[in-house]
Amino acid sequence: MHLPRSLRTVLACTAAAAVLPLVASAPAAAGGEKQSSAGTTAAAAKRPKSLVIGIDGATFDAFAKARMPHVKKLMANGMTATGYLYADPMAPTSSGPGWSTIATGAWPDRHKVVDNAFTGARFDLHPDYATRLENADPSLDTLVVGTWGPIRDTVFGPAVDTRLGGVSDADTTATAVSRLRNTDADAVFVHLDEVDGAGHSYGTGHQAYLDALYAADTRVGRLLGAVRARTTYADENWQVIVTADHGHTPGGGHGGNTPDERRTFVIAKGAGFAPGSVRHDVKVTDIAPTVLTHFGVAADPAWQLDGKPIGSLAPDAFDALRPVLNTRVDELALSSALKGWTTTAPGGWTVDNSAMPAGGVTEWRGWSFATDEFWSNAEPGQARETNVRARDVFAVADSDEWDDKPHGDGPFDSTLISPAFAVTGGATATVSYATNYRVDGPQTGDVLISFDGGPAQLLRSYREDRNAFEELAVAVPAGVTGARLSFRYTGTNSAFWTIDQVTLTH
Repeated sequence: MHLPRSLRTVLACTAAAAVLPLVASAPAAAGGEKQSSAGTTAAAAKRPKSLVIGIDGATFDAFAKARMPHVKKLMANGMTATGYLYADPMAPTSSGPGWSTIATGAWPDRHKVVDNAFTGARFDLHPDYATRLENADPSLDTLVVGTWGPIRDTVFGPAVDTRLGGVSDADTTATAVSRLRNTDADAVFVHLDEVDGAGHSYGTGHQAYLDALYAADTRVGRLLGAVRARTTYADENWQVIVTADHGHTPGGGHGGNTPDERRTFVIAKGAGFAPGSVRHDVKVTDIAPTVLTHFGVAADPAWQLDGKPIGSLAPDAFDALRPVLNTRVDELALSSALKGWTTTAPGGWTVDNSAMPAGGVTEWRGWSFATDEFWSNAEPGQARETNVRARDVFAVADSDEWDDKPHGDGPFDSTLISPAFAVTGGATATVSYATNYRVDGPQTGDVLISFDGGPAQLLRSYREDRNAFEELAVAVPAGVTGARLSFRYTGTNSAFWTIDQVTLTH
């Protein structure tokens, strides 16, 4: 019988081990992870294998204090990415939504898991990645081993070849180790639960929580050792990913919208992940498509995955602003050391504030460029936490936050203008971008396009909430060679509009 979460006990480990520092590294080079052609060719010739390890309730910021030699070695030999989850009103930072997001590659507004009861879940539309692997190639051996029952019983579906549970993390690990060593498992997911129990009982600031992380790290080491001990290991191309469904507060607990609860991580080792690399544009939704791609399974657009294979991610113009982001000016609730905003547009982009009244909150006067950590925490609990489809640095127009300081007469009125995109006259082009448009009062949002400096034409209007990745077909007039996009937002103490990953292709 599986222990109820409220009664779980943490298996403390008292063996001494040196605390290893977190790996310091420069961000990955523009264009994503790099791999030599020789290394890629050699890996491609081997059989793909995948191990995803989920450490429930693991708070990344606590890693620096914990003894975690195996996880930190993975970080040194692979990629580390940290990012932020949603919070209410999309879903609380709970295990049901968290693991469902990781397994499916979709955010909760798609898979519809918003609690640990899984009421209303749409796994029929958004199944787990192991199920998709089985659908693509039934000969693949898929395995799920989890301490928390819903991992094997609900999050991963019946198409998975083997779904097993453990009464404790020690039991789960022993089962997974045996299967990794002695079977031909191809895609393996292992869930460890007891760090979450320590978080609930003690909080991340307690030694018992650090001990639980150490115990989990020891189990990660056993799982990795089982992979290396396989008699066929030399002929296999293993991709290893470690992640978590949510964090915890220092005093214990999760489900809310604080950075400690929302911050999560993806640590990945294998072909294509540069040793010691650090990224800011990776989301937990990217895990599922990354595993699928590892096995040669391309995502069907009809699946509506929110995540993308990590190897396909590339920085956009907004991401280039990260090194020049500023610390706070008027947002005094934020840390004075946190850098996360600028009103200076990246090269080729412009912001037209000619209709903006003077004054207001400095950080948000007109279109700004910000990180999730800075913007959503400027004033939590106003749905900024739903901006999960943006990556790294994004553009934001926030009339509500701007209005928090006195300003001249008139509404927020600012237009973000793109560089000129090359287009082919007479063809059909596609405008794509991630958007989160949130209404809480009088406001408008319009996307316009102009060809070769001609008059702007309305392409899309927003008057209701919209959180999506847009793809808009555009007929390009004959003889045209260039097009610019404009995003005009007006608002009177209303909500916000975010834009990211803007492209125009044909």
